[in-house]
Amino acid sequence: MLEAYAFLAAFTVQILEISVLGPARFIRYVRVQATRLPVAQLFPGVDHDRILERYLTRFRVLQTVIAVLGLLLLGWLFNYMRRPEWDADKVGTLAFWYFMVQMLPGLLVAWFAVRFNKALRRLLPVGIRKATLQRRGLFDFVSPFTVLLAVVSYFLFVAVVMYAEQHPFPGFGGVLPNIGIMTLGYAGIAFGVYWSLYGRKSGPLETHADRLHSIGLGVRVGIYTCILVGVSMSLLLARQVLGLDRWEPFSTSAYCVALALISSAVLTVPPHRPEAGGSGSDRRLLEREI
Repeated sequence: MLEAYAFLAAFTVQILEISVLGPARFIRYVRVQATRLPVAQLFPGVDHDRILERYLTRFRVLQTVIAVLGLLLLGWLFNYMRRPEWDADKVGTLAFWYFMVQMLPGLLVAWFAVRFNKALRRLLPVGIRKATLQRRGLFDFVSPFTVLLAVVSYFLFVAVVMYAEQHPFPGFGGVLPNIGIMTLGYAGIAFGVYWSLYGRKSGPLETHADRLHSIGLGVRVGIYTCILVGVSMSLLLARQVLGLDRWEPFSTSAYCVALALISSAVLTVPPHRPEAGGSGSDRRLLEREI
């Protein structure tokens, strides 16, 4: 029963962190950032606070509903896992799909951000683009040791896959498929890191300091995700090789919590110096757009 109690504890943390504590930090972050943006100066006719509170209220209500659903699921799981014949695959699948539901409010935030930036680009006056001629490299935002850990985590997974080939278990897909999928995953994350370093800025009001903060955030989240994925998948294969199938629900929930904690790095508020200037025309259009 140790694996059952470990999972129930991890799932409780998953509910609290992703649907209660994390959203509270995010709301505080958004409100602080809203006071730093020069939207009120650029568009004095727009009730920016009302628009912001409307979306934050929707975000808070949705997170509360999801947290309540999680507590109900936790109660059901507590009773279900007291049975000797409880199914680890079923419990792990429920924990994963609940995590996917917990990610839904993030789609609301992304949708709002896209519409907000789109509206700003349509309303801001077109001027000469400015660029800061400052070289940016990977090690300007993350230490070489952290990058080394990401590389080591990849080769750790390769080593575990090679070991699993010598001690196969039901469902093992083979060396090449496992390494190929992991390589594609790392390549996708590497592209995301490259885009963070050299891609376009996310919003028209983003200052140079904000841009540096966004780059550092994207790079660190990408590298930390590589480490997390490599280590967690290595532990997953090791657990299956050793026959510890009933620890699957705990490892799934712990992975979800770790991924959420990495993502919460976005709540670090960067120094922000609002830019002056702008246009106040078509103010009602911005409010209607967002």
